[in-house]
Amino acid sequence: MEEIITNLSRLDQSSLLDILLVTAVILIFLLLIRRTRAVQVLNGVLVLVLIILLITNIFKLPAFSWLLEKSLPAILVAIPVIFQPELRRALEQLGLTSRYFRVFRRDTEQPAVLALQEASLKLSQRRHGALVVFEQETGLQEYIDTGILLDAEPSPELFLTIFNKNTELHDGAIVVSDNKIVAASCVMPLSTSSLSDQQMGLRHRAALGISEVSDAVAVVISEETGQVAIAHNGRIIRKQDISHLDSILHALLYGATSHSEDNST
Repeated sequence: MEEIITNLSRLDQSSLLDILLVTAVILIFLLLIRRTRAVQVLNGVLVLVLIILLITNIFKLPAFSWLLEKSLPAILVAIPVIFQPELRRALEQLGLTSRYFRVFRRDTEQPAVLALQEASLKLSQRRHGALVVFEQETGLQEYIDTGILLDAEPSPELFLTIFNKNTELHDGAIVVSDNKIVAASCVMPLSTSSLSDQQMGLRHRAALGISEVSDAVAVVISEETGQVAIAHNGRIIRKQDISHLDSILHALLYGATSHSEDNST
């Protein structure tokens, strides 16, 4: 107890700042890997470290200790490789500096959002599956190139036509950028994360996948249930009310107060 009091008495402003910075780094790292496969990897690493510490403290194992000491540099190199997706996502988030100024923007006109909301009601009623991806700061050109270029003004009729089961473009995703439908039938990266609901198929996995590798917002309409889901920042927000779709998308795209994220994976 006296030792703790002595150590606390030695704390100065630099020490407190040092502790706060370390705590902030650990907290940010945990937030980044939350709800990802990296959590299981981290748990496995912690269990392995605890086992090694117990073994080395109970028994005197000079050869094993030497092996651990020599392996430490390789382990430090392996950590960025293991957590590469999470680290990449963190750096991308830091690079998107313009998102912090969205609150000052006055984007009152959102024809693509309004057109999608109107089309979503009919798509849901007809059980026509759909996937619409809204490009933000992260460029999606590599995925746009996999589809058919349109560069068209958005309208409910165009959304309904593209996602009609009898058209050639209904498979794949529509990419919207700067309030224009840039391309259709685009191939999105599939997420490898586990989806709890078996009713969420390839479209949901593609929506989640593009939200994991970019800051895009993806809207999915289920072909089986007609329900609307939104993927953003590596999460799926399920069972959304179509009547509030415009306000939800505006919140995610322009940084307004967001809709409650109930029923998310």
